[in-house]
Amino acid sequence: MNAAAVERKRLVLVDTHCHLNFDRFDEDRPLVLERAAAAGVRWVLNPAIDFETSRAILALAEQHEMLYAAIGVHPNDADHLSRDWVEQLRSLAQFKKVAAIGEIGLDYYWDRTPTAVQKEIFQQQLELAAELDLPVIIHCRDKTPQERNAMQDTLTIISAWQRGLINHNPKLASRPGVLHSFSGDLSEALKAISSEFMIGVAGPVTFKKAENLQRVAAEIPEDYLLIETDAPFLTPHPHRGERNEPAYVRYIAEKIAELRQSDVNQVAHITTMNAERLFFGK
Repeated sequence: MNAAAVERKRLVLVDTHCHLNFDRFDEDRPLVLERAAAAGVRWVLNPAIDFETSRAILALAEQHEMLYAAIGVHPNDADHLSRDWVEQLRSLAQFKKVAAIGEIGLDYYWDRTPTAVQKEIFQQQLELAAELDLPVIIHCRDKTPQERNAMQDTLTIISAWQRGLINHNPKLASRPGVLHSFSGDLSEALKAISSEFMIGVAGPVTFKKAENLQRVAAEIPEDYLLIETDAPFLTPHPHRGERNEPAYVRYIAEKIAELRQSDVNQVAHITTMNAERLFFGK
């Protein structure tokens, strides 16, 4: 075994965002998890996008020891909810392997749900998370990189929510959540961090033209850094163009180590500790 293989074997990693319930994994899901474990992945967090996926994710988490669940309603699925949807979500959150509310937030790219509705559903899920003492996984997508309205609105909403937590739930206020698959700039990342939110870095950090994300990954304080695949999407180099999977989170750790002029084992260690502090309060 060469030195690089030994180093990878020693890594202890976490994939904090992966959609293993999607049908692209139906044919080989157990093998995907085996490859993840072989790559050093300790556990994987699987977020929902609606009630159907919330239930499917909970079932998967019960079947596989290394899987944990986040339940919630994605902004693109926030229209036409039943009147008792909050109560349904509250009930699902009682399952022991639920680690977060998510993914929730704002999506101005697809424009499938009116902005006002997105904000209302987002706010209600933040309130539920505070009630249940669970961190949140935030989805934020703008129409173009030049239009940052969703990011601005998201930062305003989560900042106000976190300030409220300081008085009513100070423990959660210190670990309120993560902006997953972050696509903003350094100033936006630092604003989120000022509200104690972590920054989730995904596969695009390995892309040659991802200068903004690479600067974020290089310069934010290490205590606020998480890594994720968002599989089956956003596959990192050198597998870009293929289906993504949790084992590939190591490529993200390796790129961040390069950007921070650090050791990949240190990046793996700190991001794993950050994930366990955020989602399990360790």
